[in-house]
Amino acid sequence: MKWRKLLGGPGGIIPPGGVQGQSPWWGPGRSPENSSARGWIRYFLRILFFPVALLWGGTGLAVTDEITKFSQRGPVTARVTLAPAKPRLGDAITLTLEVEGEKGIEVLMPEFGQSLGRFAIVDFVPGEKTGEGGKTVARQRYTLQPPMSGEQHIPSLIIGFIDRRPGNRPAPEGEDAYELLTERLTFAVASVIPKGVEADLKPPMGSLAPLARWEGEGQGWWWLLLLLLLVVAGVAGWMFWRGRRTGSVRKSPFEIASIRLQLLKKEPRPTPEEMDAFFVQLSDIVRHYLEARFHIRAPEKTTEEFFDAAAGSPDLTAEHRGFLFRFLEFSDQVKFARHQPTLEHVDQALAAAENFLRQTGQEEPAHG
Repeated sequence: MKWRKLLGGPGGIIPPGGVQGQSPWWGPGRSPENSSARGWIRYFLRILFFPVALLWGGTGLAVTDEITKFSQRGPVTARVTLAPAKPRLGDAITLTLEVEGEKGIEVLMPEFGQSLGRFAIVDFVPGEKTGEGGKTVARQRYTLQPPMSGEQHIPSLIIGFIDRRPGNRPAPEGEDAYELLTERLTFAVASVIPKGVEADLKPPMGSLAPLARWEGEGQGWWWLLLLLLLVVAGVAGWMFWRGRRTGSVRKSPFEIASIRLQLLKKEPRPTPEEMDAFFVQLSDIVRHYLEARFHIRAPEKTTEEFFDAAAGSPDLTAEHRGFLFRFLEFSDQVKFARHQPTLEHVDQALAAAENFLRQTGQEEPAHG
């Protein structure tokens, strides 16, 4: 038996003297004094490695070092896995997206690099196969390099699918496909600086010497204070007059964004070398409009941070949030991933931005 061999016999962990009432395994005619010291060495080594043998061969347990999130919508299930769960700065991490659709479901995987603009993409391996019962199993595996230590996020990924099963509607009315949004993954990247190591800072400077007293100090400070008050009053008066003069013609966020968009449309279409600057300007128009119209501080946020803020806004519908996410994600691909759009993409982006302004620019937000 396996356990008997492990515990007793020449390969076991019973000591060289055997068990009371049994013959020692070194055989008759021999004694511990005549046996080699190697038997005792082997005995103690087996004692040390016995727990390891139990865990390795006896329990069958394995410790996983990964983060997994599941999402489902109807006949489609998505699993997002990140490994390792606790990387150190400089370690490569593996992000795996696996989507399974029932038979008759066409799965539309996210575009390359979607939502991953802040990470350096080292490797990308897509794949698709037919699973049990005719299911579609699509997979994308990224090897990523985190940009910095601290808390990091893998934003939600958008998965599309078309229901081609008999008797079912292929997509929602007015849409090309259904959408499934995965959960956001949050993980921490450990610093490579060992704990307890302090920065090499210079010692604090000594106290400053007292300032020399100025002769006539009492009268001089009064004159300086009076002059300062006059300057402040003059600036305040000028700003008040200028505000009253321009207050009657102040334009709404919708009007400002529309004017900027029309000026951009009148410019010549960008060349391949000018695509980056064009989409920076177009996304800047949309981001400043969102800040002024919906009080979402979009200009200084990343696309992922903006999407998190927009998700909690009661003034943006799910359709508007989906459009903004795709629009800003496409702009990021042009700016950071060096994606090269066509002139048709330029016209579509301009038309989409103009349509979004018309749909959201007429009514004031519910919360004021």
